[in-house]
Amino acid sequence: MNNILKLTRPDDWHIHLRDGKALKQTVKDAARTFGRAIVMPNLIPPIKNAQQATCYQQRILNECPNNSQFQPLMTLYLTDNTSSNDIKIAKESGNIYAAKLYPAGATTNSDSGVTSLTAIYPTLATMADYGLPLLVHGEITRPDIDIYDREKYFIDEQLNQLVKEFPNLKIVLEHITTKEAIDFVLEAPVNIAATITAHHLLYNRNDMLVGGIRPHYYCLPIMKRNSHQQALIKAAISGNPKFFLGTDSAPHPQFKKEASCGCAGCYTAYAAIELYTEAFDRANALDKLENFASYFGPNFYGLPANQDTITLVRRNWQAPYTIPFGDEQLIPLRAGEIIQWQCLNENTHE
Repeated sequence: MNNILKLTRPDDWHIHLRDGKALKQTVKDAARTFGRAIVMPNLIPPIKNAQQATCYQQRILNECPNNSQFQPLMTLYLTDNTSSNDIKIAKESGNIYAAKLYPAGATTNSDSGVTSLTAIYPTLATMADYGLPLLVHGEITRPDIDIYDREKYFIDEQLNQLVKEFPNLKIVLEHITTKEAIDFVLEAPVNIAATITAHHLLYNRNDMLVGGIRPHYYCLPIMKRNSHQQALIKAAISGNPKFFLGTDSAPHPQFKKEASCGCAGCYTAYAAIELYTEAFDRANALDKLENFASYFGPNFYGLPANQDTITLVRRNWQAPYTIPFGDEQLIPLRAGEIIQWQCLNENTHE
């Protein structure tokens, strides 16, 4: 049994850090083990241009722990009004690494999202020309579509056509949750990839619903049935470079999760690499974790892998029951439970 695991320092290719006072905790948690992170732009108001992204990046950097070399990689929030010139300026700024497509109403703070893909085709053409990846929250939000089928319908009705229209556009289908999404990525050209979260590897909808509703397991895209979970595990440990780490760690204060209309999102950043290690360990695939966590993401984005390493040990420790979140508290995924792996060296690069 492997009790010590050394990895090239991983990156998180999809994270929510929020803003303001919340950054003190979320940045610390992300910087603890990750070298870089693709930062989601769905703030209120959203990050729509390069100037806003640069200011947001500086607010994140201001909260980085001493001696940390954590790099926040910024993204733009696409709207129906995002112009080709916005993309050109973003790419030339050197701070913007992707643009995010939220179908309007799909998830947290997505009300300003895109209402029609065809409306932004000129913008997507510019992204393809400039090599700026498109990050996709892949769900159809029509009320007649069952929530468990949103991802499948998005692929069938929109994503297949999008790939045909823009064969050179780099696309990341984020936080995939279904076998249909896996099959799509496997059959697509090399410029199409996907991120997989730790919580979708570790849990399915039974964990969220059996024995009572567990609001801190509620996320979007929602957890699916066990057969989809098993397909995700198979993809993650396959060694296929199209699949890589993206936590979709999404913090919300406790009172907004434990409410009559609770918001979506699982907070995993405090123990993200440990949770992924546990998932790969359960699948007897620890030897596959480093590529998934540390190499496939940078390769897709055309960036070098990190040069230093982290060390994980098989050691039980108890997850905190609560974590500070600005003036509030949040409940992390696995609150108060035992996590079976622990990272020894944090991101101080000393």
